[in-house]
Amino acid sequence: MRNVVCASVSLGALGLLRLYGVSWSWSVAAGIGLYLGTNSWRYFYVAARTARRDVKGLYVLLRVKMALWRHMRNGSNIPTIFAETVRLHPNKPALIHETTGEAWTFTQLDLISNSVAHWARAQGWASGDVVAIFMESRPLQVALWLGLAKVGVEAALINFNLRRDALIHCVGVSGARGIVFGAELADAMSEVSSSLDQSMTRFCTGELGAEHLASLSARALDPVLASASHLPPTPSLSPKGFNDQLFYIYTSGTTGMPKAAIVVHSRYYRIAAFGYYAFDIRPDDIIYDCLPLYHSAGNIMGVGQCLINGVTVVVKTKFSASRFWEDCIKYNCTVVQYIGEICRYLLSQPSRPSERGHRVRLAVGNGLRPNVWEAFTKRFAVRQIGEFYGATECNCSIVGSCGFNSRILPNIYPIRLVKVDEDTMELVRGSQGLCVPWEPGLLVGRINQKDPLRRFDGYANQDATRKKIAQNVFKKNDTAYLSGDVLVMDELGYMYFKDRGGDTFRWRGENVSTTEVEGTLSGLLDQTDVAVYGVAVPGVEGKAGMAAIADSTGSFNSKTFLKEVQQALPPYARPVFLRIAPQVDTTGTFKIQKTRLQKEGFDPRLTTDQIYFLNSRAAQYQPVDEELYAALLDGRMSL
Repeated sequence: MRNVVCASVSLGALGLLRLYGVSWSWSVAAGIGLYLGTNSWRYFYVAARTARRDVKGLYVLLRVKMALWRHMRNGSNIPTIFAETVRLHPNKPALIHETTGEAWTFTQLDLISNSVAHWARAQGWASGDVVAIFMESRPLQVALWLGLAKVGVEAALINFNLRRDALIHCVGVSGARGIVFGAELADAMSEVSSSLDQSMTRFCTGELGAEHLASLSARALDPVLASASHLPPTPSLSPKGFNDQLFYIYTSGTTGMPKAAIVVHSRYYRIAAFGYYAFDIRPDDIIYDCLPLYHSAGNIMGVGQCLINGVTVVVKTKFSASRFWEDCIKYNCTVVQYIGEICRYLLSQPSRPSERGHRVRLAVGNGLRPNVWEAFTKRFAVRQIGEFYGATECNCSIVGSCGFNSRILPNIYPIRLVKVDEDTMELVRGSQGLCVPWEPGLLVGRINQKDPLRRFDGYANQDATRKKIAQNVFKKNDTAYLSGDVLVMDELGYMYFKDRGGDTFRWRGENVSTTEVEGTLSGLLDQTDVAVYGVAVPGVEGKAGMAAIADSTGSFNSKTFLKEVQQALPPYARPVFLRIAPQVDTTGTFKIQKTRLQKEGFDPRLTTDQIYFLNSRAAQYQPVDEELYAALLDGRMSL
């Protein structure tokens, strides 16, 4: 009788899968998997709860996979896919710049990117060369990297918050032959101009006086583009294929300075396509994209819907909590993008009529805590949240909560949580030398360079690439990508973020490299020992930066320190808390130890060291006593 029940369940699953249009081979495999797995009622319960979700996930996976293989077979790349989008939607608005109100149709975006391509050719740049783009978000940034891609030139998309050493590093590591910067960042360029390669061609977009341009050895780009040809450029002698490099996006990674993550054409398509199909984005949607275009979320998940799927995207130069819903109403937006911090900022705003007078039905992003999720959807009447997990370079992106993996057919998407030493992030291996499945565990994804869904293209720096790859993970002689993130998974297969491994924490929507900040602070303090780490603050997403500073002489001056930090680090990387101690714990090999510091956090009751809090409203570091500590815990003191 039990076998009959199992067979009936399996046949039911088979019929359900076929009803959703899944191929017979996949349907039969799922039916067999369900049949073999129903040796307990718990499995049946899980299967019943997750079958519909898994069918949708399988449908999305197959649809994206088939599209990827079709484009590979046809020799497509992002510019050729965009050309088809232009053919289908020539007069439809493609990109709207919210700050200026300027709107470009798909035809206009195509023509401007053609001008960029001709300008690039005139500079002598060829397929494989790199040009850095350092500017605040606006449609021209998209036209620049797209136009460069039309002639095989690769863009390096530089974080516009970077200054000094970090900026010099990011431009240099890309090997850029030229740089385009926005006039709004001329001061940042002035700080590093003499340190950049003097043979690097420099162009400025925006209004900047001739004298200022000359001091930066730069030329005005806007008049050059205005006079360049709008005709499509002739094909490159060595055109880029679907698995060739498109551009660099920088990621903090787990150690050191930002790393230049390689984004190939197929990866750009894959990320955008997964978002489109997984979250049911529609061709007539209008997306409000207030995320920076040097990020994969803003430039691929957001702008990618425009270039690949013909969706109109409103580009916001910088996020504004007070203007968010008014902007959505003004441009009739139906989809918004977020990171967890954005949702919290919106909830902290005073109530206003616009927050429910919009047409937004879907919010897409990541880092949304469960308690914020419910409050956000209820207050702002947003029906659907499209949460996903992923990194620019990773091959194990997942959607839902922090993502999910099928419990019915867990091997369809080859990802796994494996045991690590959470202090050192070293993989723990079993008797066979393979990684040990474990929860909470490090998320890993099996690498297959022949499969666009499973390939890992790494970074410009090959040493950094090798550090993200492990051997003998799922089976002997395989390779897998190490995400650096520790997750947990419930019985339904939903995954939840536990902590960020390695030497990185997330704050204000940015990955902050502790070693990078340590190096900067130590330099400001005459090479004093500094330990930087993230600390959790109740009710706040991510971890706030905290720096333990060795001060054996008692000469530390918080006012002078703050002024120097504001010049040297972007806002999200500046320490929110300081701990001034006679010395910082180190190992026998002089490596800084942070375990005790992280556990004690910013609680003044646990140490005799002086702890400071960066009161942004007062623009000063303020000593933390028990009263201020309680206010921070209760949320009465804003971060």
